Amino acid sequence: MRKDTLIAGSFFAVGLAVLGGWTLSQTATPAMAQAADGPGPNLVIEIDGEAKGTVVIDMLPDLAPKHVAQITSLAEQGAYDDVVFHRVINGFMAQTGDVQYGKASGDTARAGMGGSDLPDIPAEFSDESFERGIVGMARSQNPDSANSQFFIMFAPGPFLNGQYTVVGRVIEGMDVVDNIKRGAGSNGEVSNPDKMVSVTVQK
Repeated sequence: MRKDTLIAGSFFAVGLAVLGGWTLSQTATPAMAQAADGPGPNLVIEIDGEAKGTVVIDMLPDLAPKHVAQITSLAEQGAYDDVVFHRVINGFMAQTGDVQYGKASGDTARAGMGGSDLPDIPAEFSDESFERGIVGMARSQNPDSANSQFFIMFAPGPFLNGQYTVVGRVIEGMDVVDNIKRGAGSNGEVSNPDKMVSVTVQK
C-alpha cells in the first residue's frame, strides 16, 4: 500500500478533530480574491463532473523545485488526464493525482493508493501556510514519500504547516474547486467522483 491518505495515521485524526470546528464555520467559504500569477509555470486543469470548468494553479518552484518539476513532467506526459478526485472532505480539501489507480476510465477501487513511475520526492517543507486555495503534496507517514498525488485546500489548515510540501496556489477557478463532488464519511471517499479531464502546463 502506498499513499492512501493525505494525512497518515494519528496526524489525520488530529486534522479531522480540528476540521470538526471548521465544518460549522467554513461550510460556505467566501470567494477568494484572485491571487497574482507568479513566475513559475501554471497548471491548467479542466474539470468535469459536478464541478465543470477550468482551474489554474500557479506552481511555486522557489518553494519546492523537485516537486514542481515532477508534477509538471507528469502533466506534460498527459499522466494526470482522466484522473479522479478520489478523496474530498467538505471544509478541508480535495485530493487527486493518483496516475496509477485513479483513472476514471479504469478501476478506481484502489484510487489513492498509487503514485507514478517516477521516484518518490524528498520533502521540501517551507514556511508557506496552508491557506484556502493552497496546493500541497499528499504522502504517507514517510515525509519523503510524495510522488504524484496532490490536494487543494477548501479552507485554512494550519495543522499541515511544516508537515506537507506546498507546491502551488489556485489563481483562477476556485469557484470550480468549491463545486468538486464531496465524499462520504470521515475519510472523504467519493462515489462516482469528478475528474481532471486534462492537465496542461503553461510556462
